[in-house]
Amino acid sequence: MRVFLAVAETGGFTTAARALNVSQPFVSQTIQRLEDRLGARLLHRTTRGHRLTPAGERFIDGCREAVQAVDAAEAALQEETRQITGELRVSAPLAFGMDRVTPLLPAFLEQHPKLSLDLRLTDESVNLIEDRIDVAIRMGRLGDSTLMHRRLCDLRRIVIAAPALLEVHGHPETPRDLGAMPCLSWDGAHEKLNHWPFLRDGEAHDFHADGRFRSNDGMSLFQMCLAGFGVMRCAEHLARPAIRDGRLVQILEDFTVSDDGAVFAVFLPERNLQPRLRSFIDYMVDNLRAPEW
Repeated sequence: MRVFLAVAETGGFTTAARALNVSQPFVSQTIQRLEDRLGARLLHRTTRGHRLTPAGERFIDGCREAVQAVDAAEAALQEETRQITGELRVSAPLAFGMDRVTPLLPAFLEQHPKLSLDLRLTDESVNLIEDRIDVAIRMGRLGDSTLMHRRLCDLRRIVIAAPALLEVHGHPETPRDLGAMPCLSWDGAHEKLNHWPFLRDGEAHDFHADGRFRSNDGMSLFQMCLAGFGVMRCAEHLARPAIRDGRLVQILEDFTVSDDGAVFAVFLPERNLQPRLRSFIDYMVDNLRAPEW
């Protein structure tokens, strides 16, 4: 049933095999055995992958309920014995993962000595099924999704620059002044972050940041900002400590617009009952509820 659900959710035998960490022939043979046992064809092969037959559509809801019942039974037993076991696969943005998630992990793993954790740091948006991720830390606003989520903390971004850069270019007095200054910008899937919102005369305005240095990696942008190579709009968890110790300066504070985003933990609905997942998310909520930055 787990194999059948994986094929239905990912759309193919190869992607399901990757998600389950098994071979493609194993997936194919398992589906064939299941269809033989039921005496019904569950999947149609098409040029785009596999889609459910009418029998498959009727069968899939029962599969989900059965798998969730098994997970619930295992969760109840583990809670009884207070043993969190198995492997937890976590994805997080590179900068936030290095700066805020990784330092919290030693204490979490000490609490659960029978648990292993695989952390994937990337600024790309991972596919939880195909990449076999139990929980992903995501920043910003969540789009429409079938994923479940829990809010970890607020997310605010501010505009910053190194003192050395401001000595050369001066302090901008309005967002218009940024047009004459070097700015650091995102490339790739996060290019939308190059639109910096400001409030001017009671009205919202966007400044489009562009410059000689672009990157798809937030940490590289932050390092270039520290080096005085450009102005950056940066998440507070990185910016505030550097402002406090004098390495960076917040600019255009009077024009800053508060973000309506947050930091979330997102996960698949069927993983909700896993003790290892629930314990990790509870731990992150407790530690980030009132972030020190």
